[in-house]
Amino acid sequence: MSTIKGKILAINISETKGVVKQPIKVGVFKVDHGLVGDAHAGNWHRQVSLLDNSSIEKLKNLEGVGFSTGKFAENLTTEGLVLYELPVGTKLKIGETLQEVTQIGKKCHVGCEIKKLVGDCVMPKEGIFTKILKGGEIKAGDLIEVVEG
Repeated sequence: MSTIKGKILAINISETKGVVKQPIKVGVFKVDHGLVGDAHAGNWHRQVSLLDNSSIEKLKNLEGVGFSTGKFAENLTTEGLVLYELPVGTKLKIGETLQEVTQIGKKCHVGCEIKKLVGDCVMPKEGIFTKILKGGEIKAGDLIEVVEG
């Protein structure tokens, strides 16, 4: 049994590490890889990064700061789900894919552009990472369902 919890606002990609990701209309996700064409994809535990829009909004409202999807290097910008409260091992049906949460947050790397700009970054605390269990396409507007084991 599954429960709808949120939806995808944007799919974001970058061909090189250390740059802001750009939105794309449709993302193709492969098992043991992640988002095809993304610099962070590969056969490891952080194949896909997710960040909810509510986390982005926390910094967006700071004076003089403008953020768009992908600025925090997230592959999937979501809405309606408190991602960082999902336990590791949670399975998510997103579009045609099935993903498993493998990590909550991450260590902020030295030289993070967001942290330099505003003095804080939400990805280390509120972003999550998944691995692809079943591949397929994801597009903006697709639903996110938390799926039982």
